[in-house]
Amino acid sequence: MKTTKKKLSIFALGGINEIGKNMYVLEYGDDLVIVDCGGKFPDESLLGIDLIIPDVTYLEENQDKIRALIVTHGHEDHIGGIPFFLKKINVPIYATNFTLGLIEIKLDEHRLIRDTKLVTITSDSTLEFGEISVSFFKVSHSIPDCLGIVFHTPEGNVVHTGDFKFDLTPVNGQYCDIHKMAEIGRQGVIALISESTNAERKGISPSESMVADHLVEAFIKAEGKIILSTFASNVNRVQQVVEAGIKTNRKLALLGRSMVNVVDVALERGYLTVPDGMLITANEIEQFPPDKVVILCTGSQGEPNAALARLSTGNYRDATIYPGDTVILAASPIPGNEKGVSRIIDNLFQLGAKVIYGSGSSTGMHVSGHGYQEDLKLMLTFMKPTYFIPIHGEYRMLHHHRQLAESVGVEKGNTFIIKNGDVVDIENSVARQTRSIPAGDTYVDGISVGDVGEIVLRDRRQLSEDGMLVVVLTISKSDRKIIQGPDTITRGFVYVRESEDLIKEINRLVKKTILELEADNVRQWNVMKQNIKKSVGQYLFKHTKRKPMILPIILEI
Repeated sequence: MKTTKKKLSIFALGGINEIGKNMYVLEYGDDLVIVDCGGKFPDESLLGIDLIIPDVTYLEENQDKIRALIVTHGHEDHIGGIPFFLKKINVPIYATNFTLGLIEIKLDEHRLIRDTKLVTITSDSTLEFGEISVSFFKVSHSIPDCLGIVFHTPEGNVVHTGDFKFDLTPVNGQYCDIHKMAEIGRQGVIALISESTNAERKGISPSESMVADHLVEAFIKAEGKIILSTFASNVNRVQQVVEAGIKTNRKLALLGRSMVNVVDVALERGYLTVPDGMLITANEIEQFPPDKVVILCTGSQGEPNAALARLSTGNYRDATIYPGDTVILAASPIPGNEKGVSRIIDNLFQLGAKVIYGSGSSTGMHVSGHGYQEDLKLMLTFMKPTYFIPIHGEYRMLHHHRQLAESVGVEKGNTFIIKNGDVVDIENSVARQTRSIPAGDTYVDGISVGDVGEIVLRDRRQLSEDGMLVVVLTISKSDRKIIQGPDTITRGFVYVRESEDLIKEINRLVKKTILELEADNVRQWNVMKQNIKKSVGQYLFKHTKRKPMILPIILEI
């Protein structure tokens, strides 16, 4: 009997040509391992959508092969999709102590924690999944407990870096495993999968420890309250805020659910140290003199419902920004969020606050958790891969990363810049990209997952741009003659009292259309509705250059 030759397949269901919803898959024979399962927040064009997660159709069709979901770290773009994925496919989750703490919060909210197998791993762990064995190495990033992954397969070793930088003076003392990385490279790496976020930025990513002195200086100069906004998951930054607060004798209040949740996990699991009595609740803020309080809050990316946005408009019940207060944005805007951040900064200046904002390099209040070009080249030099797959970035970032790889010895033609769904197959130590699998976006809207598609979004965009127009008429069941109407109702299109002539013409046009159909003995409702939409739509575009959504409603008596 002829046996099918096994091959090693690598592909992404999210995280390539985009920043967010990371999900990567490694498959050999009957064994399949998933790396990360993230979410991405929608832009303004995706009206009403709460979250974007990967399309997992391929995984549903091959769930008997899935051995594990391994999570590199606890950022939203790597864990945000996990609850929705588990509702379709229940698989064991392997992650570090802190990462599992953040995942547990999500699973608890979705009532999945009892039914999910959670396994704590460290950089010293080894796992066996059929013909794939897995080991790990520590990397530095802007959140504790981050790992890179080594997949040991019959075709060779595949390394997934996770998100990383080379921080030689980490605030939390979690040093990257440089010697281990070098040893992995000496053993041989058939393929390196590496993040590309900062592939355009020259030099070396600055150490998180550089932020500490700038924070203390700003705290000393501040006269009123200090409101500092950063990523909730940046526990190292939170610890530095705590230290600056201790030096300037300030109490610390936390605003924003994610900030409270992350700090709770970090305190409970020993990743954050806060002196007894320093933490106060939101409703205690006004009980202390302004120069004795620092508020740590969410909203550094301009999220409209986050704490900072509500503070900037005076809509936060327990806290108010007064003239003379200092607001520090200790994060750089992610591409696409600049408009929302600018709006909040304008609001803060109108309140009379002193605002410290801008890129991290200009204010000293933020450094990136992602490696710059020299960091990326160092990783490539350690690993010495035969083949290279840049991930976690938009196309131009992947392109720059390929150039970096070639500059340190990766052969031209051995780098695969792929799209989500493109499969790199490795067989007999030769890699090819010749096939693709289904991949795309799944939209989460409230409790609905995947129910909202392009047609619904198109309708929402049309409603948001030109409004809607409802035409109601009643016809006789026996002879199909109009008994009442037509009556026209508009929302978001025109103000009826100022557009009476337009409404009268629409009603006249609808009546004319129905009479013409009656004369032709056309009585099907769907045909009548289509003709009403067509005639009214053409008339409105001609006279208003707008295309409202037209909804004919025909009642039969």
